[in-house]
Amino acid sequence: MRLATFNMLHGRSLTDGLVDPDRLTAAVRALDADVLALQEVDRDQHRSGNLDLTALAARALGAPHHRFAAAVVGTPGEQFRPLRDDDDGHGEPCYGIGLISRHPVRSWHITRLKPAPVRSPIYVPGPGRGLILLRDEPRVVLAAVLDTPHGPLTVAATHLSFVPGWNARQLRQTIRALRALPAPRVLLGDLNLPAGAARLVSGWQPLGRRPTYPAGQPRIQLDHVLADRHAVEHLPPVRAVTAPLSAISDHRPLLVDLG
Repeated sequence: MRLATFNMLHGRSLTDGLVDPDRLTAAVRALDADVLALQEVDRDQHRSGNLDLTALAARALGAPHHRFAAAVVGTPGEQFRPLRDDDDGHGEPCYGIGLISRHPVRSWHITRLKPAPVRSPIYVPGPGRGLILLRDEPRVVLAAVLDTPHGPLTVAATHLSFVPGWNARQLRQTIRALRALPAPRVLLGDLNLPAGAARLVSGWQPLGRRPTYPAGQPRIQLDHVLADRHAVEHLPPVRAVTAPLSAISDHRPLLVDLG
């Protein structure tokens, strides 16, 4: 079973700054993941051709089970608003995360995380790249309880804040929320934390250690696959860990093969 997480930069290539659906499809298909967590995902955004990128990625993998969870309505860095409990953002441009599975899903679960109350500098890649001062946006955790060949498994996807300290707080909140779901549990995503900090704050075991950012010459691991002790004890052992260069994004995907 292959677990993967990928901050896809809404499908954009750094070579030309464009979102090409054929290139995105080929990039996701090359991952050949059984479970794929996606971050920086658009739905109905003009900048990405008004596509549903989660659905496009699911088709690329031949995965029948998928869901998009919007963190905001609008475009981060421009105009956006948080979602309300009675608001799914349909009919408007949305931005968030996706979770895709080739295995059947028993149930879906969403946890919402508040944004940091301060602005923070962040590096914007590609044409016109550089540091800009951004206000943080709300974050979301999307979890699914799966039926896998190895038994039930809770997998969760998230993309935590870029604000130092606040991301650690959000990771603790995420772990608390996931404890309410069945074990074993695995968390996949861009945590905006290095490997040592992610392990220390979560108390969970990293299943793969590879630098993932920046994509061209990665120096730091921001993208993680973390497992609780039940997953470490009961899932098959890790057979391979890779972080291949992709045709899209400023991150590399992280792939963990089990069994």
